[in-house]
Amino acid sequence: MKYLVRLFTGSARLPRTVWLLVIGRSINQLGAFTLSFLSVALTQEFHASVATAGLLVAVFGAATLPSRLAGGWLADRLGPRATLVTGLALTAVAQLGLAAAPSLGYAVAAVVLLGLAFEIYEPPSQALIAEAVPADVRPAAYGRMSAGLSAAAVASGLIAAAVGAVDVRLLFLIDAITCLACAALMRFTLPARPYGAEETDSGANGAAADLPRARPWRDRRLMALLALGTVFASLFMQLNVTLPLTLLDHGIPASRIGLLAALAALTAVLSQPLLTKGRLADADNFGAMGVGYAVLGLGMLANGLASSLWQFALATVVRSVGELVLMGRTYSLVAAISPPHARGRYFSVYGLCWGFAAVLGPLTGTQLLARFGTVGLWASCAAACGLLAVAQVPMRRLIAASIAPQREGENLAAVDSALGQESQ
Repeated sequence: MKYLVRLFTGSARLPRTVWLLVIGRSINQLGAFTLSFLSVALTQEFHASVATAGLLVAVFGAATLPSRLAGGWLADRLGPRATLVTGLALTAVAQLGLAAAPSLGYAVAAVVLLGLAFEIYEPPSQALIAEAVPADVRPAAYGRMSAGLSAAAVASGLIAAAVGAVDVRLLFLIDAITCLACAALMRFTLPARPYGAEETDSGANGAAADLPRARPWRDRRLMALLALGTVFASLFMQLNVTLPLTLLDHGIPASRIGLLAALAALTAVLSQPLLTKGRLADADNFGAMGVGYAVLGLGMLANGLASSLWQFALATVVRSVGELVLMGRTYSLVAAISPPHARGRYFSVYGLCWGFAAVLGPLTGTQLLARFGTVGLWASCAAACGLLAVAQVPMRRLIAASIAPQREGENLAAVDSALGQESQ
């Protein structure tokens, strides 16, 4: 156990803010059943047709786009703690509404509210990490968050399997409880305004009036990151959409995807030292991402060549290492180019890549699978990873020169001290 703790914590010193976020978000992830069981609940519990359920799930997905933008806007104005608590509380209310809905009409209202609240807490979470640690430690910090969420997702799957067999509505009740637990932890442990307080204080020389000057949509660097991020997120979607179909094509039960998910989470935890020591940890973001995309591409190609469960397991280990490297580095780049008072908005705009991918990923993946088979699908994914790796060269020219060295770095001791002094 001590060995696993050392692997997870690594050698990089992370402030209390990061660990609180990792713990809180992991607690919330334990109840993350919504996407997997939403269509099931709509058809089984509320007797919606399959077509209607599909439409409502699409409405939910569309509602998450303004949800994430609202999260960034609120984080820069109200502060990340207030935004986190608000988003989690609204999500819990929507989940409770689904659990108690007496008819399909009430369920539809709850689904819409759930979509509008579902992504509010993402931008402030990412912005808090960006502010809490210096630039060179951010990849490790975001990696800890990714590993924590992955590990909690495994437990979430086990809970869902046990509770879902009893009553699907109980899953939404459990999800609401974990949201409220995370909200309570954030409310009573995080300071009210741990970043950008001087920029957002309306009494400080009218600085609040300067906030609208940050225009993420006009930042070419962010738009380039959003475009590449959408491609990456679309590739990631294949693991949820077309990988189960690939397993079925080889006579492997689709339920085995749960085992592969657990293996991916374990790989993410055991691979944490890659983020804190060695040549990969010392490389700049663009070099590390080039390696990450290359490794991810190998894992994708291995999916196309695999024919047995153990071969798919090997592919899962390889691509999980690539994903771990990419997640932390990408968010570190967004943090590096964002003005301190607008980090929430920058992260919210970048996060739209996951919403776009939720539409593009299933469409492109299933079309490739239907036209070219499993080998063609995963070879295409591997080729896309290669293009993303090559794209890091022009991205370095576009972004690196505009980032002042350690511009947004913070003294960790000062951050820890501030956490203890904040009382609001």
